[in-house]
Amino acid sequence: MEQLGLEGMPRRLYPCTPSRLNTWLDCPRRYRMTYLDRPQPVKGPPWAHNSMGAAVHNALAGYWRLPVAERTPEAAGALLARGWLTDGFRDAEQARRWRDRARAMVEEYASGLDPHQEPAGVERTVATRTDVIAVSGRIDRLDERGGALAVVDYKTGRRPLTSDDARGSLALALYAVAASRVLRRPCRTVELHHLPTGTVAAWDHTEESLGRHLRRAERVATECADADEAYRTAIPAPRRSPEGGVEHVGHDEVFPPAPGPLCAWCDYSRHCPEGREVAPRKEPWAAVEDTPVTPG
Repeated sequence: MEQLGLEGMPRRLYPCTPSRLNTWLDCPRRYRMTYLDRPQPVKGPPWAHNSMGAAVHNALAGYWRLPVAERTPEAAGALLARGWLTDGFRDAEQARRWRDRARAMVEEYASGLDPHQEPAGVERTVATRTDVIAVSGRIDRLDERGGALAVVDYKTGRRPLTSDDARGSLALALYAVAASRVLRRPCRTVELHHLPTGTVAAWDHTEESLGRHLRRAERVATECADADEAYRTAIPAPRRSPEGGVEHVGHDEVFPPAPGPLCAWCDYSRHCPEGREVAPRKEPWAAVEDTPVTPG
């Protein structure tokens, strides 16, 4: 018996995260290596700035899990020190020096927090769907302010941030939409809390601006879905070359590289000659050198 056709059936929702969509926008080749190639290509060594960022995020999340009476700047600093990660640093001395800097940064930030003002969520996963996508993501902190919600995202990079960064962030907008639907409260404020400078870059969205971000996410997701389908059905599977490498015949038509400055910070630089030619991979500790250098 012939299988019944499915023409005219609605397209399946595309499951995604903001990170997946942004990876496609940054570089389709990196998207392929991150989300589709199995086994996944070997990554380069870990980055020191990622280790620092993860330790800072973990310490600030742990701060809110403490009893109210124990939520002090010193306690936040102790959490940072206990959870410090050393992957990617040049040596023990550099890791120690940046641990002390990060601890001071976290303690300074925590000194401005009200320990009695419980967030609506910490490391909170939210999700929503439209006719096109099913999107989910995890918010660093979700504040409740006068009956409304505000998305808070911690940042530890060296580049100072502005309200334009908050306004243009696809991830923050999707978090706001998802949070409002999950918790059934308005959420239009998004904030980037930049710990190195102690500044907050904020933006108050409107329903119209959130709608524009949502439609943009749907357009990007549609491109991703088409590329995913081509990878599964229309492109030859990767094969071993005579030299022992892996050939991806036809992949660059669907997943072209996007060479540029970000290539210097790409985990898959070793697999991308076009990227290495434009921007050779940085040392794992390059972003925490004493000379300011900021990835992306």
